[in-house]
Parts: sequence; structure tokens; C-alpha cells
Amino acid sequence: MSARLIPEGEPATHFRFSGLTALGLPHITTTRHFPGVTSPSEPTAPFNGEAQQALRAARLDPTRLSYLRQVHGAEALRAPTAGGWAGAADVITTTARGMALAIFTADCLALTLWDSIARVLTLAHVGWRGTVKDATRAAVRAAVDAGARADQLHVAIAPSIGPCCYEVDEPVLRELGRAHGRRAQAWLKPARDGHAMLDLWAANEALLADAGVDRAKIENPRLCTACHPDLLYSYRKGNRGRLVTVAALP
Repeated sequence: MSARLIPEGEPATHFRFSGLTALGLPHITTTRHFPGVTSPSEPTAPFNGEAQQALRAARLDPTRLSYLRQVHGAEALRAPTAGGWAGAADVITTTARGMALAIFTADCLALTLWDSIARVLTLAHVGWRGTVKDATRAAVRAAVDAGARADQLHVAIAPSIGPCCYEVDEPVLRELGRAHGRRAQAWLKPARDGHAMLDLWAANEALLADAGVDRAKIENPRLCTACHPDLLYSYRKGNRGRLVTVAALP
């Protein structure tokens, strides 16, 4: 699948994935120039009026939008039929046409999983803790439980911190090894003593494949949040704003 991001605006307020766009899925993944994103919480909607207008322009209905209180876990929830706050989890699924789902990030991966045949949409938030807890496999399982087939899923990975910038320490290395054994070494590059550079992209691409996703259907533009402070927020770089990935079944 193509891994090109299509920018919208100057400077770009958001991107679309070329592969998902070609397949007809309404979606965006934002930059720091997108207006009006706030912190998601119950019961406050995470978008102000200006952001809602921008969502409508992207064929995403802010009045039918569901989001989570993300907790760095692997629990999966179905979006409520009326939209709004879905609960505390990191994976959210819908089969309802027009229902938009949102995941918020500032270095972690936002995954969009779409079965265009079964018409199932799942979004997931995955950082190192989610990688340890196998949130990626949980996302595939949630989609399959809703009627998708793993080998039919198209998956897009939003801009997130890359192996160029993501240094982790001994406690993280220990948890990764405990969860994934020796294979975790393939996702690590030694750095200073007791530290390594972690490739969350490679790790989660491998975990998607383990769960039955066709690697050819994984779309990853490999755009690092920490490398582009003029365009993206990065928690690691001290830029504490929120990026958001939003998609809806057409």
C-alpha cells in the first residue's frame, strides 16, 4: 500500500493517507496547525467550534464522533451509537456508517484499521506500554469480533516518534523483553549504557502481521513527530499539544 501523506492547507493543518484516500475512507491526521483540539475527557467534547468546522470540511461529522480516555492499555470498546465519550480504553470500533472515531497522540502510534468489504472501522492508541500489552493484536481482534477479516484490513500508522529519536531505558527494555522475548531485540538499537533506540513502527508492523494483517496493506509514512517540531507535537520534545487521527465509515 502507498505510504504517502497528502497535506491539506499551507502550512498543513492535517494530512490524509494516500492509500486510505484511494479506498474512499473519510479521515484525517492533524498537525499542530489544526485548530481547536482540546484534551478529551468525560463529558467534554475534545473539539471547539473551529475544529468542528474543519472536521466537516473533511467529511467527518463532529456530532457523531466517539473518543476514549486513553490509558496506555489494551482494552477495546465499541463506540456508543450516539457518539461521544466511550469509556477508558485504547481501542475503539464501529460498524455504523458516518460514525467518526478519534485517537489522540503526541508521539504514540495512532492506528487506523479498516475492512472496506466487511465495513468495520477500528482505531487504536499504541505507545511502548501498549506494545508491551499487545494493544495492536487487541485492535485486530476487536475488528475481527465486529465482523472484519484480519487479512482484509487496511492499516495506516499516523505520524509518531521514530527509531531515530525514541530512546528508552532499562525498565522499558525489561518490559519489552518480558512481553516479546528475544524478538524484541530486532526492534532495538543500542545507545548509551542501559538505553536503546526503540522502533515502535517495526514492532507494531510485526505485531500486526502476527495478528493476520497482510504487510502489503500496512501504510506507514514513517514521519517522526520529534523530528518535525514546526509541524507536529512531540511529548518527548516538550511540545505538549495533541495530534488527533479521525476516521469514519463512509
